[in-house]
Amino acid sequence: MNKFQFMGRLTRDPEARFTPNTNTPVTTFSIAVNRRFADQNGERKADFFNLTAYGKLAEFCAKYYRKGQQVLVEGRIQNRTWDDQNGQKRYATDYIIENAYFADSRREPGAGDGMGVDMPSSSIDGEFITIDDTDDLPF
Repeated sequence: MNKFQFMGRLTRDPEARFTPNTNTPVTTFSIAVNRRFADQNGERKADFFNLTAYGKLAEFCAKYYRKGQQVLVEGRIQNRTWDDQNGQKRYATDYIIENAYFADSRREPGAGDGMGVDMPSSSIDGEFITIDDTDDLPF
């Protein structure tokens, strides 16, 4: 099984573009993921991951994600190899997002932190639905 799951904060706004041959939407961004434990000095360290989304998920991330937001992403790890201009073999590990979610509490538009985006309440499944959290749940 090839699967990762990260929860962290965006370190920059997503960058959207299209693939040259197939014109598929591609969005890249990075997140900082806190480690579970503090070091010997009591400081918590973070790991930084560069992530890539394709297609409708790429469009979603480009439209709704912003620097500083906490997100949860799931996906697969993919390895690439190529020869550079000097003939040296190069390797890269890519983190390809397959699911993306908001992990912050929902904010009201204009809440003062610059991230008052009217965000959808569900993950990517083709259509967004707005859930009114003031109604009683039927269970």
